[in-house]
Amino acid sequence: MEFNNIVPDQAQLVKEINELKQKLNAVILVHNYQLDEIQQIGDFLGDSLGLSKQAANTENKIIVFCGVKFMAETAKILSPDKTVLLPVKTAGCPMADMVDIEDLRQLKRENPDAVVVTYVNSSTETKALSDYCCTSANARKIIESIPDDKEIIFLPDQHLGAYVTSNRQGRSILWKGFCPVHQRMKLEEIKQLKRDNPQAKFIIHPEAPASITKLADAIESTGGMVKYIKNLPENSSVIVGTELGMINRLRRERSDINFIPASSDLICYNMKSTRLVDVRDALKHKQYQIEVDPDIAAKARKAIKRMISIG
Repeated sequence: MEFNNIVPDQAQLVKEINELKQKLNAVILVHNYQLDEIQQIGDFLGDSLGLSKQAANTENKIIVFCGVKFMAETAKILSPDKTVLLPVKTAGCPMADMVDIEDLRQLKRENPDAVVVTYVNSSTETKALSDYCCTSANARKIIESIPDDKEIIFLPDQHLGAYVTSNRQGRSILWKGFCPVHQRMKLEEIKQLKRDNPQAKFIIHPEAPASITKLADAIESTGGMVKYIKNLPENSSVIVGTELGMINRLRRERSDINFIPASSDLICYNMKSTRLVDVRDALKHKQYQIEVDPDIAAKARKAIKRMISIG
């Protein structure tokens, strides 16, 4: 029998997911970059900051986090007594993996008075060595809460770090990490898109290189992009400079707008790895449970809670 062309019945999978969710008192959190089929079943759909807050506040006993590992770990750190499931156990983040823990410890030893600010796109071990966490939505607010003459170590994303520390007087040490998806945007391709669509607004995520963000009408987190497009005139055009899944999210808010991807290559395969069958199986078998070392989690929790209290 040939199985390669058999497609799961999506309606049946959604039915099973909803039944299991109700039976288990579970909640499904979905990041904006997920596939449209996953966005459609989410109880909460948002960016890292919004989902972090939801993970902390939810009363459900089981959290199914449709995203990547660092997001599910953050949910577990904030809700240690709850079961947190990551539907695809291999869904990681290349940028988070760009931090070597021993190198970070050495950098802290060399700069003992520096305040360590860590983008939430990082491992639990990295967060545990940090004073503050941040997301792209509240990174500038976090930085502004730190005395201007204090030295800052910002990691792992050098582009977000450069963007939010550009007006500081104090020294900023930027880790040389980056998001491979946003790094793939090409300056000449963006310039051509703007020439071809002269009336279009260009919105971009601050993980992109400065050579490209300087061309934008707005530099926003994914949550900020949702707010931005709500106020545009009817039938506007918008060039979207972030992961392609965001366009599905934006269309949910403004179906009248013509959304133009900044590149056809802006795909995060880790974010796109979760399918309906994975969510169903996560609930059905309570797989793959996220566990975090309690001592490391306690240290990381302080940095995350500082982020939430400020953001």
